[in-house]
Amino acid sequence: MSKKHKIKRVTLIERFANAATVATGSSAAFIIATLVIIVWAVTGPIFKYSDTWQLVINTGTTIITFLMVFLIQKAQNKDSKAVHLKLNELIASHEGASNRMVNIEDLSEEEIEQIHKYYVRLSDLAKKEDDLGCTHTIDAAEFNQRNKTARRHKNSGTKNDTSSNSPKSN
Repeated sequence: MSKKHKIKRVTLIERFANAATVATGSSAAFIIATLVIIVWAVTGPIFKYSDTWQLVINTGTTIITFLMVFLIQKAQNKDSKAVHLKLNELIASHEGASNRMVNIEDLSEEEIEQIHKYYVRLSDLAKKEDDLGCTHTIDAAEFNQRNKTARRHKNSGTKNDTSSNSPKSN
């Protein structure tokens, strides 16, 4: 196998985390957890609902919950990164897509909010379109909308500034 295609070995911790994620997300894990709760509830009268009986379930669920939070977050981070990479690939490979969106997840919340406002504006511009299938980048949509508005004003005898240049490719 060439160095270019060499696959990195997965660490023992990562293998364990992946196996635990698969196992805990299975139907069997749910059934086992349900059976444990049923057995615990049934044994309540046997142990006279003692403090120790309650402590067993409280301690067990606390420990499992604590560990599962980290396991779920690890799985979520991995899935999220994979989805972002796939979206970045689609954006980068699509001629009409804005490359400004690649790695957008690395921007600050303020920067993401600013881009969100642009897309709200794009949505407003799209509402003015008669063509439901028409898509544009923000720049192209603004340029097209300015041209349409200018044509309407020209046809109605009103002047409008259309001196802006066409949108740059991203």
